[in-house]
Amino acid sequence: MPTTVQQEVQMGALPVFRNEPFTDFSKPENEKVMKEALKTVRGQLGRQYPLVINGEKIETTDWIVSTNPSAPGEVIGKFSKATKDHAEKAMQSALIAFESWKKVAPEDRAQYLFKASKIMQDRKYELAAWLILEIGKNWAEADADVAEAIDFCEYYGREMLRLANPAPLVPVEGEKNVLRYIPLGVGIVIPPWNFPLAILVGMTTAAIVSGNTVVLKPSSDTPAIAYQFIKIMEEVGLPKGVLNFVPGPGAAVGDYLVGHPKTRFIAFTGSKEVGLHINELAAKTPKGQLWIKRVVAEMGGKDSIIVDKDTNLDVAADGIVAAAYGFSGQKCSACSRAIIHKDVYDQVVEKVVERTNKLIVNTPEDRGTNMGPVASKSAFEGILEYIEIGKKEGRLLAGGKVKETAEKGFFIEPTIIADVSPTARIAQEEIFGPVLAMIKAESWDDALAIANNTEFGLTGAAYTNSREKLDQAAEDFHCGNLYLNRKCTGALVGVHPFGGFNMSGTDSKAGGPDYLFLFTQGKVVTEKI
Repeated sequence: MPTTVQQEVQMGALPVFRNEPFTDFSKPENEKVMKEALKTVRGQLGRQYPLVINGEKIETTDWIVSTNPSAPGEVIGKFSKATKDHAEKAMQSALIAFESWKKVAPEDRAQYLFKASKIMQDRKYELAAWLILEIGKNWAEADADVAEAIDFCEYYGREMLRLANPAPLVPVEGEKNVLRYIPLGVGIVIPPWNFPLAILVGMTTAAIVSGNTVVLKPSSDTPAIAYQFIKIMEEVGLPKGVLNFVPGPGAAVGDYLVGHPKTRFIAFTGSKEVGLHINELAAKTPKGQLWIKRVVAEMGGKDSIIVDKDTNLDVAADGIVAAAYGFSGQKCSACSRAIIHKDVYDQVVEKVVERTNKLIVNTPEDRGTNMGPVASKSAFEGILEYIEIGKKEGRLLAGGKVKETAEKGFFIEPTIIADVSPTARIAQEEIFGPVLAMIKAESWDDALAIANNTEFGLTGAAYTNSREKLDQAAEDFHCGNLYLNRKCTGALVGVHPFGGFNMSGTDSKAGGPDYLFLFTQGKVVTEKI
């Protein structure tokens, strides 16, 4: 008879956490399964989806329409749009569910995550297909997104089991003292569109496994993949009301939930502007609010890769291109600035241009595609505006144009603008697209100073053969995730806890050993003996 997770924990048999392996699509059998998954998901496009509140499916007369950025005329799905009344109903549902969910044993809460992980492993190709079609990820990026979602379930489940044990305290004669971590209450989870499964799953499962209940407001660009997660949590038997699904406009539903007096915390990933707005709104204390709301926010970056004169320039160029153009540069960790020592500047620029010009921009449904479309019409137009600004601020060496497709998808060529001033707009403002600014540094110290001259502080990388310079970068390069002699994207759960400084957010370190503390509060019980 198979054992439960709780029994495995008690027997010490729960496997040590290991990151979910990436799929090797060069193997014909894997390529075949991926193509079949794309066909399967295509057969489900255009359907209508309800809100889910307390397990009840609710349809509205107003809709959020999700479309394929590769072919904007193709509807992925139509999603019932929540109103303030729906948001209030979801809040009340979550409040009621919290009273029982907070008393569920941590081992049992973790079991829901482990079951969800197993389902996601079984449906890995299908989930990746939703990401390819709904937001334009290529096969490798979609596969990595799903793998990270699986990792979050497995990692946070184990972390909750660790936190379930009383924390060690200094003993004192005549007393028994226990410190344990208890849940906060109802949380609002507002995930982004760029990692619409991984980050959504990470923030939501961290909240739930910690004993909280959640009102989930997915991105209006990616509600379809969010709904797949809702279905999975229903399948594992998560009690009604613990997770409520309310797609809706941020200005109405989002603000209402963030400002609600019964909201205990908000977990948000997105732009600096929205993050600051949420933080400001959450800081207010409306009538009936008994606590200071907690905000967990990750708000983007303007990330740099430094290249010293003494390093392998080919390896550095490979890292720059991979970090700048993975998922069309639509990662908060993406390299948007390459800061190159003047002695090797021309060589590195030439190598980066050469590699960039070889990238294949095409529909992400094709396995050979390096770069698919950008996420939406608004993103497309905003990035093109920045390219025009960049042409005036530097020297255009690659891209700078729209890639025309029959379906009029939102494709932009990978763009390089060289000889950019460290204070230029394209060197300071977050573009969130396939645009790389190349900046010449007078020295290693100058390169570090340039890397630190933005309001952000999320990721960074430095390439050098000097041990002394690597140590200096580790000390002085001010960002939450610094990579030495490798690219600045590709954080792994449990390996590279992720979160940044300054306007990059609250440095929440997702996928790290202290993340669940953000969703709990410490309670000490002292008994005289």
